[in-house]
Amino acid sequence: MTADIIATVVTAVLVIIGCLGIVIPVLPGSITALIGLVVWAFVVRAPEGWVVLALGGTLLIAGMSASLVLTGRRLRRRAIPNRTLVFGVVGAVVGMFVIPVVGLFIGFIVGLLLSETVRNRNFSTALATSWAAAKAMGLGMLVELSCALLASLTFIVGAIVHFTMG
Repeated sequence: MTADIIATVVTAVLVIIGCLGIVIPVLPGSITALIGLVVWAFVVRAPEGWVVLALGGTLLIAGMSASLVLTGRRLRRRAIPNRTLVFGVVGAVVGMFVIPVVGLFIGFIVGLLLSETVRNRNFSTALATSWAAAKAMGLGMLVELSCALLASLTFIVGAIVHFTMG
């Protein structure tokens, strides 16, 4: 097996883990996919490797940035502190182990709701701000995942071109 094939397989695994990590907070996200693209470009040392790194890397960085900006802006608009999101993520991790499959999402919502209930001391206000935080996180994830999937497609096309033309 050549280094190109090994690097392609490793990169494919890293890109898949990166895409899953955007949705599952326990796994690393876009950074992992970006590392995969860097590895592939440096091992392949072909023009298509550098093009994939440039296009895919740009998409991944744009997705991470857009996610942070969109989520942050929506949370600031509703005066929701970052601490609420931290509690949501902790709740998601706990929920993932307590209730298989759906526990991740249930735990996230419960963590948000508990944090906001303590902060606001009013359940109906906490419910509204928790829902706003969940929507903000969902929108950020959707944008970042879309960019990561486009970067994945860029890698797939680049790998096909590399192995068919090279």
